[in-house]
Amino acid sequence: MSRRLPIGLTAATLVALCILIGLGVWQVQRMAWKQDLLARIAALEGAPPTPAAEALAAIARGEDREFHRVRAVCPGLSKAPWLELYGLHEGRAGVRLISACRLEVGPYGSVLVDRGFVPDMISARPPRDPQDQTPVVIDAVVRTPETPNAFAAANTEQRWFRRDVAAMAKALGAERPAPVFLMAETSTNPEWAGLTPSPVPVGISNRHLEYALTWFGLAGALIAVYAAVLWRRWKMR
Repeated sequence: MSRRLPIGLTAATLVALCILIGLGVWQVQRMAWKQDLLARIAALEGAPPTPAAEALAAIARGEDREFHRVRAVCPGLSKAPWLELYGLHEGRAGVRLISACRLEVGPYGSVLVDRGFVPDMISARPPRDPQDQTPVVIDAVVRTPETPNAFAAANTEQRWFRRDVAAMAKALGAERPAPVFLMAETSTNPEWAGLTPSPVPVGISNRHLEYALTWFGLAGALIAVYAAVLWRRWKMR
């Protein structure tokens, strides 16, 4: 009796096998990306800040300055107008206050500053006075806004859900904004404890090797099941 491979079962197994192996390879690639990210964050923790003008000039030339620590002088930042961006910090929901820092020199006229997190339980906000131009020196981390996914909520005037540099800069009246955010490490309002600077996510896990081994393990199990089915079919003939 013929021992030809069952076409339907073989085709389905090959498709599933390709998917499982593809997912495993993707997790390996993600693991390498995460390791690089964690290494850059670790280097960031001890690196001295460089002038923001230098980093922004490098960005304008097309260089990568993601996670670089910078020092910027922003006129009137402690009382600058702000937008509320939805955020989470240490398991709490709240908003991040986004203001514009006017730049006197360099290729950009302004850069958006994430001043920090305010939990929802706090209804108060820092004072706003657009006429105040007192210089505020901040240390910050350069971050490129992530591309929003299709499930992200739409921005409103009261609350923003996406880091849209162009739209936020327009709402704040900021001209020629840089395509990045400065995530403040130091407080723009030391007298107001409700605002918590939180520039870099903490406790980032790297379980991609575990996930990759899971997918490859499922691929191996699929091969074993397929082989067992063939052996049983041929043994019965």
